[in-house]
Amino acid sequence: MKEIIAIIRPNKAGTTRNALEELGYPSMTAAAVLGRGHQRGIAGEISVSLDPKISAETTPGAMKYIPKRYLSLIVPDSEVEQVVASIISINQSGSIGDGKIFIAPLEDALRIRTGEGGDEALA
Repeated sequence: MKEIIAIIRPNKAGTTRNALEELGYPSMTAAAVLGRGHQRGIAGEISVSLDPKISAETTPGAMKYIPKRYLSLIVPDSEVEQVVASIISINQSGSIGDGKIFIAPLEDALRIRTGEGGDEALA
């Protein structure tokens, strides 16, 4: 099993969720987060107003943090490549700020209600 973590643009979250559901992965954790990459945030990238505390201490044209979406899902090893390819195809625009994908090994998963473990806990 692997955990796939994707940090993507907010306007791509719904399309990404729908594509993953079509692949058979309706279960995921999603959260609105603030962050920035190596480029230190690009002020023109977002169309929402931020609290002045968040955008304070910035250089011209940059911001301290920008809104992103954090998605986390657990998939069997055999499905990782397909899921990652789907996330990339939806979120890759070729522009700075498209996001990042992290893939981490998982030792086990347990369903609390039934006690099922491993891949059975994912179904």
